[in-house]
Amino acid sequence: MARLNDITLFLDDTLHLEKFPADPSNNGLQFEGTDQVRRAVFAVDACEEIFSAAIERDADFIFVHHGLSWGSGFRRITGSAARRFTALAANGISLYAAHLPLDAHEKLGHNILLAGMAGIRNPVPFGEYHGYRIGFQGELEKSVTLRALAKQFHEQLPSEGEFRLLGDPALKVRHPGIISGGGSWPELYAEIEKLGVDCLITGEAGHTSFHYALETGTPVLMLGHYRSETPGVFAVMDLLRKKFRIETEFIDCPTGL
Repeated sequence: MARLNDITLFLDDTLHLEKFPADPSNNGLQFEGTDQVRRAVFAVDACEEIFSAAIERDADFIFVHHGLSWGSGFRRITGSAARRFTALAANGISLYAAHLPLDAHEKLGHNILLAGMAGIRNPVPFGEYHGYRIGFQGELEKSVTLRALAKQFHEQLPSEGEFRLLGDPALKVRHPGIISGGGSWPELYAEIEKLGVDCLITGEAGHTSFHYALETGTPVLMLGHYRSETPGVFAVMDLLRKKFRIETEFIDCPTGL
C-alpha cells in the first residue's frame, strides 16, 4: 500500500509536468479519492467503462492518458460527466491524467517506445505541437518497406486493430518520424520536409492533412489512435508497480479508431 500524495508527487516529477505549463490537458491529479492506494488500474481513456472496471476490481487509483478535465474545465457536471464523477466519489477512487507529458517523455513516452519498436537509432525530438516537440524521429539501421514496418508494430503493440496506410506498402523508408494519437496536422509537413523524414508514423491522420502528405510525398502509417497510445501507459504501470509495490492492471478498452 502507498500514499496517494507520494504517488502523485512521484508522477508529477517523473513525467516532468512542470515543462508543460501551456498544455490545456490539466495534467496531474484530476480527482482526489482515498489517501491510501492498494490497487491501481491503467487505461488510455477516462470513461464510464474504465471506472466500472476499476470499481469491480476494488481499485483506489486510475491512471489515464486522456483525462476528464480539459482547458478551463467543466462548466456543468451533468449527464455522463455527473455519472463519471459520482462513480469516482462514491468509491473513493483517484484519477490521474498525463497527456502531452506522456507523449513526449524521453523514456516512458508513447513515442520514444514506438521509436524503439521501429528500430530507430538515436531518436531525437520531433513534431512541434503547442510549442512542444512531442514526437521522435531518426534513422533505421537499414531501409525497410512500409509493409514490413507495419508488421513490426503489429507484432509488438497490444490490443487488436487494423492499420491504415497512405502510400505504397512496397515503398522502402529509412527515416521515420513518430507522433502517437492524432499526430498529423498541416504545419507538421513543413518540418517533415526540412528534416528529411521519409515516413510519418502516427495513430490517425485527419482529412485536413491529406493533401499535405500527398504533396510532400510523405507516406503515412496509421496505427490507430488508441493502439498507438498504449505503450506509455504500460510503462508507467510497470514503474509504479515496482516503485510502490501496489497491485496494477491495464484495462483494455479499444475504440477501434
